[in-house]
Amino acid sequence: MARTVEVPQYEVHGEVRLDPARTALVVVDMQNDFVREGGSLVVPDAEGTIPAIRSLLEGARNSGAKVVFTQDTHTGGDPEWDIWPEHAREGSWGWEIVDGLAPREDELVIRKVRYDAFYGTHLDHFLRLWNTKTLVVCGTVANICVHYTAASAALRWYEVVIPKDATSALDPFDLESSLRQTAFLFNGTITTTEAVRLEKENPEAYRSKMEEAARDG
Repeated sequence: MARTVEVPQYEVHGEVRLDPARTALVVVDMQNDFVREGGSLVVPDAEGTIPAIRSLLEGARNSGAKVVFTQDTHTGGDPEWDIWPEHAREGSWGWEIVDGLAPREDELVIRKVRYDAFYGTHLDHFLRLWNTKTLVVCGTVANICVHYTAASAALRWYEVVIPKDATSALDPFDLESSLRQTAFLFNGTITTTEAVRLEKENPEAYRSKMEEAARDG
């Protein structure tokens, strides 16, 4: 029997300032099968998030932050196809990342076989080499691959930021419940694309802020 469930409140931060030298943007599974008409597992709102994700990519690239794409990747006989219809078959149109968000040659593409982009991949290896502190995670699906990648990052003590307008789910409840869990369980930061500021803080401004805090306290 269907019933109404109220999602507990969580904070949506109005401004999030991040050091681009310690930040990586992770774009999760924005592939034709999940995003474009004709895909085998289309997420209703995924295509609508492309402009927001493109804005995040532009900010990351302009600031020098690292960019990572994940690419769900399956072959014949994959047990995940016992859970979901066939999708993201390696080499197929549906497997490809959508044209509007194509990775650059120098950007890392992680081919993953499960929901979690850390599982069985070299993602953590590169994040450590880059001295990464914070992951900005966006894409699809919010409560599946986005959520489990964000959770796995948090369990490795990366700080996690999720711009909710750059993230999509099969159902609004799935999106809201995932965001609430990220904020509640992992101390993650939920925000919007417009609020993300990839700017290295001016040393003088930082020193002034610290001096002011010391005086106040």
